[in-house]
Amino acid sequence: MAVSKSDLEKYASVTTDKLRYCDADSQGHVNNAVFSTFLETGRTELFIHEKLNLFTKTSGFALANLNMDFLRPVFWPGEVQIYTGISRIGGSSLELQQLVVQNNEVAASAKTTMVQIDLTTNKAKKFTDDIRQELSNYLL
Repeated sequence: MAVSKSDLEKYASVTTDKLRYCDADSQGHVNNAVFSTFLETGRTELFIHEKLNLFTKTSGFALANLNMDFLRPVFWPGEVQIYTGISRIGGSSLELQQLVVQNNEVAASAKTTMVQIDLTTNKAKKFTDDIRQELSNYLL
């Protein structure tokens, strides 16, 4: 599935991952399990963005749900781009829309739900009004 440049520009964050030899089988197909790592890289880049900086000494995130559609294979050698945007902001959770792209073709599309966690209690932590306002700047 090809995606337009204007569609990709809507995403808050884009990062690149270099494919490793160990990511692929003998035919050069990247293993589907590696796609979860691509998504992790993408959402981490968003969370540590200089304006958001959502990781603190008392706050972190836990993966609550991941739904991914595999649309085409990814091949080694090469790299992928991971596009990450916020599709919904909850009280303490974020739903992210993510794309894994190789050679301008979408290889996977995912919805990922992350919950902000208070690291001292290990319970969900509500977003402050300031964080919620900043997050809204990254909505798709």
